[in-house]
Amino acid sequence: MTKMGPARRRGLSTEVADSIREAIFDGRYPPGSALREIELSEALEVSRGPVREALQKLEREGIVRAEWHRGATVTALSVQDVAELDSLRGALEVLAVRRVVDQASDESLASIEKAAAEMDRAETPHEMVRCDIAFHDAVYAAANHSRLAQAWEAIRSQVHLFLITRVNVSSDGYLQQIREEHRDLAAALRLGNVEGALELFAEHRQHAFDVLTSGF
Repeated sequence: MTKMGPARRRGLSTEVADSIREAIFDGRYPPGSALREIELSEALEVSRGPVREALQKLEREGIVRAEWHRGATVTALSVQDVAELDSLRGALEVLAVRRVVDQASDESLASIEKAAAEMDRAETPHEMVRCDIAFHDAVYAAANHSRLAQAWEAIRSQVHLFLITRVNVSSDGYLQQIREEHRDLAAALRLGNVEGALELFAEHRQHAFDVLTSGF
């Protein structure tokens, strides 16, 4: 019988990664900020080993970058990063929207509408970004396509960082605008007009892209 090492349970490094990710998404560590192992280990009251593993996990997610001469920093998106994320997100959303319009259940559509309604509770741009991501989570869940959902999950953290970068450039009128846009997106999916829904989703992405790139 082949010998194998003991199975590892959900490790401390995963919990540390969750804490650092939340701090990034809350704005406590803006893009470009240094993530120093010793400071994080002291703040989280853990050894440096789990912190190092956590930073490696977040690097694989694309929200942390590590360079030998600089150490780890929160990813500051380049023009190419933004363009690639926008184009890939667009390609995934086309399939998601078509599948939602084609076969989503009333329950799934209601979940999307609920996610849009939850935006009324957001009081800060960072809270609204979380609601924005949750809305798109609901859309991908309603698409009922496991590999599409996995593809979304692979870029989800980077899209979150994309949206944080967007509000860092400008948040003027952002809260109300995003509420209105997502109500319209949910309504278009409910109506079942695929071309109309695709157009609205494209406009939604384009506006975020335009605001973000105006900061470069």
